Amino acid sequence: MKSKSLNQSTVLLMAISAAIVVANINYIQPIEAEIAQQFNLANAVVGAVAMITQLGYAFGLLLIVPMGDIVNRRTLIMRLLILAIISALLAYLAPNIWIYAIASLLIGITSVAPQVIIPYAGFLAPTGQRGRVLGNVLSGLLVGVLLSRTVSGVLASYLPWQTVYLIAAVMIGLLWLVLWRKLPRDPRPTPTVSYRTMIKTVPKLVKQYPVLRASAVNGFVLFGVSNIFWATLVFYLQHQYGWGSREAGLLALLGVTGVLAAPLIGRLADIFKPRTIIGLGLVLSTIAYVVFGLWATHIWGLVLGIIILDLGTQFGQVANQARIQSIDPKASSRFNSVFMFGYFLGGAMGSFFGNLLWGLAGWTGVCGLAVVVLVCGFYAHFVHYPHVLKRQATSLNQ
Repeated sequence: MKSKSLNQSTVLLMAISAAIVVANINYIQPIEAEIAQQFNLANAVVGAVAMITQLGYAFGLLLIVPMGDIVNRRTLIMRLLILAIISALLAYLAPNIWIYAIASLLIGITSVAPQVIIPYAGFLAPTGQRGRVLGNVLSGLLVGVLLSRTVSGVLASYLPWQTVYLIAAVMIGLLWLVLWRKLPRDPRPTPTVSYRTMIKTVPKLVKQYPVLRASAVNGFVLFGVSNIFWATLVFYLQHQYGWGSREAGLLALLGVTGVLAAPLIGRLADIFKPRTIIGLGLVLSTIAYVVFGLWATHIWGLVLGIIILDLGTQFGQVANQARIQSIDPKASSRFNSVFMFGYFLGGAMGSFFGNLLWGLAGWTGVCGLAVVVLVCGFYAHFVHYPHVLKRQATSLNQ
């Protein structure tokens, strides 16, 4: 039976909302070189600012997203959008790197609305369609990541890079007006649990559910290796091909493969064990870096590697969301908070250490770092997690 409050147009609106808001945290990646040039900074310094954005997002996930379990989610989403507009305007007006760094931190913290929308969609979706609905909304999230890099890179090649943030503020403002009229009302009664009490339950949930810990680690790995690539791509293009932000942004369009695949991945997660789909994500990401390491000097190697890498990231994202949203609907926002905290903490570390390794060892260092992280991911997924489940089953049977 289809949810009366979650028809096809509502799912599409949620997907578009996720795309527009999440784009804020990725605008910086293709324009790092322009920012470094304007403020006369080393690339590693701008890489640290990109990390600050991701860290802000991670801590917003940890401290704000869980509120979705105790407050009206529609109201929370609308308020977050207003704060996101203010943060984008501050980045647009920033006169120096310090103000821009503060704006970047605030952009990260205030751009977590999609992570309230995702569990909200999972809550409203009929049980047998949860994977498909989440796959569609997550497609919007990936579109936002994809187009943010493209829009940012192309605009910065023709206009001052700050213009990107002005356009972002206008788009979120228009989105706010649409959501005010169209976003479904939260059907839950308002819980009486306090914020402090609710936050205290988060570590208990992490301890209680091995699947939640496994998803957070997997998200850390897959988004970490994705950001290792995207944070350093513009520098590699300058070094290898003499290209800049425009070409980096255009290459990001190749991620449309992952967008198109997301609904299919969601259906697969409804049919097969999500853990199997996640394993495929690790394999695909590894293959991508083999391609980057061997053939990135050829443009076809970059193209092929980007397609495979985005598919690997999306396999992990959709399948992990499907399995954590099936644990307990009453705590869906907290589960999403823990998972996405690990996810964007990995992204922040990937941005920072990717830039660091680029400065120390070039493209070889970048690819080597990603392979090391992926080896850790394989161990966690195929060795450590099954061992934890086996130990847990043994203790329950005793």
